Amino acid sequence: MQFLGHLVRLVVSTIVLMVVGWIVPAFSIGGFWSAFFLALVIAVIGWIVEGIFGKRITPFGRGIVGFLASALIIWIAQFVVTGVSVSIIGAILAALVIGIVDLFIPVSTPFDATKREGSAS
Repeated sequence: MQFLGHLVRLVVSTIVLMVVGWIVPAFSIGGFWSAFFLALVIAVIGWIVEGIFGKRITPFGRGIVGFLASALIIWIAQFVVTGVSVSIIGAILAALVIGIVDLFIPVSTPFDATKREGSAS
């Protein structure tokens, strides 16, 4: 069931990125598969950054540092995925739109403290 939850979240993230590519200027995605791999790369980079620096520095941590980290991760991910073009301003605007969407579709990560506490009991 956990795998299915991750897969659903990845597909939702893909759709959100496609919508963001349609809304945000200077943020373009070539199609579904580019958006899918962009969502996957963003998740992996975010997971690595969270593992190294902790929850406060990642896009999943709230606040200005998490917001800027999210924009930086989106900007860096364009160099890994073909069919994606993002400017710095586009990455900042995309991070803003994704953050707003994230308010309605919350994210859980492997480093979520409540999951670890619940599984330890």
